[in-house]
Amino acid sequence: MAAAILQQGCTMMCPHGGQVTVIPSQTKMKLSGAPALLARDATIVAGCAFAPGPKPQPCVTVQWVGEATRVKADGQPVLLQSSSGLCKSAEGIVQGTVIITGAQTKVSGE
Repeated sequence: MAAAILQQGCTMMCPHGGQVTVIPSQTKMKLSGAPALLARDATIVAGCAFAPGPKPQPCVTVQWVGEATRVKADGQPVLLQSSSGLCKSAEGIVQGTVIITGAQTKVSGE
């Protein structure tokens, strides 16, 4: 089933309120004037409070799963609004999933 393709500028947050920033690695495919995002793009999480537990560990990066199977940019699958971003601590422990809002709605893919 088709879902909106994510572009730079959509709002992403970790489940603890940290701001997720994606640094696009390609600039050829643009949506509403902004580059489409790829799973390989670098991500930074800033301002994460922490994850509850015996050892609080703030989210610092995101690992994406479930990218597009048919739509590619620069030879790589694009991220979809249905993709899951796993927020991870510096030790690689999953702390929750990315919350995505403000994705463009004109272009979708599978």
